[in-house]
Amino acid sequence: MREFGLIGQTLGHSFSQTYFNQKFHSLGIEDCRYELFELPSVDHFPALLTGRPGLAGLNVTIPYKEQVWPYLDAVAPSAARVGAVNVVEFAADGRRIGHNTDYIGFRESVSGFYTARGEGAGALVLGTGGASKAVEVALRELGIRYWLVSRNPLARGLTYDELTPAIVDAHPLIVNCTPLGTAPNVHECPPIPYQLLTPEHYLFDLIYNPSETLFMEKGRAAGAQTRNGFEMLCIQAEAAWAIWNG
Repeated sequence: MREFGLIGQTLGHSFSQTYFNQKFHSLGIEDCRYELFELPSVDHFPALLTGRPGLAGLNVTIPYKEQVWPYLDAVAPSAARVGAVNVVEFAADGRRIGHNTDYIGFRESVSGFYTARGEGAGALVLGTGGASKAVEVALRELGIRYWLVSRNPLARGLTYDELTPAIVDAHPLIVNCTPLGTAPNVHECPPIPYQLLTPEHYLFDLIYNPSETLFMEKGRAAGAQTRNGFEMLCIQAEAAWAIWNG
């Protein structure tokens, strides 16, 4: 039995197990299964590896996309570029290799959703964690300039309080890379000035559970286009499956 799974701290919101097990069922793959592994801290990762000798591949989600790095033997160029890992390959030679397919998923999904509104139109990337790093790489590949936005006045980029009407107008694409709004905390959302949004804005939320977050709901109320992270999830999952199968 080949075993795959997802490591993270809180995984009740995750659709990965359902996605992969449905994939195995639809393809008639009987020797694979996918499990969820909630770890209270990344220090428990070695014990998981010892207790699950049949592991053939792992996905990684918050808050371990950066913390898992020291437990790997190597990182692929994708993870090195992003600075975060969301896929662990168990190579035939025994090495554990970190990859990043998040940026592939976001790049492909946002390309079918947003077309830059003229030269110079930019994006606001909400959050500065591992997910935002993948979004940064994708935006650079697409030639879309961006600002990072966070609560921390000492972080690189802007704070939410610095989002003026001029800045919001010049950045029609707004990407939520924070966990705010993820089930069960569906009444939370990033504190952007939603009253400044227009039908010219595009709100992309990496969250896919719920299917419409409060961030998206407020954007839709202002006439903005919205998209959740489900398509991104599917694209990155297929990229992970390709890595695990050589």
